[in-house]
Amino acid sequence: MTVLLLVAAALFCAGIYGVLTQRSGVGILISVELMVNAVNLNLVAFARHEGSAVGQSFALFVIALTVAEVVVGLAILLLLHRARGSVNVDSAQEMKG
Repeated sequence: MTVLLLVAAALFCAGIYGVLTQRSGVGILISVELMVNAVNLNLVAFARHEGSAVGQSFALFVIALTVAEVVVGLAILLLLHRARGSVNVDSAQEMKG
């Protein structure tokens, strides 16, 4: 279990690094996905350790929510690309009303 938690921590740290350093909206979405997958790995590891399926069912629910988040994020990036011609998040700052 310790190895799974260390892998999940490394994935989460890589995701945070990606969110903080990426300028592309797609790169930020990929980094958020990496962080969510680290959380799912933790849920499954603790469920396996406890011997119940509650963590695995929570992981499936989180995956479903992540799919909805990706759809909304990609729709926003598509609109940003249509308005500005790039998916650079710096150009989104200019669109504040």
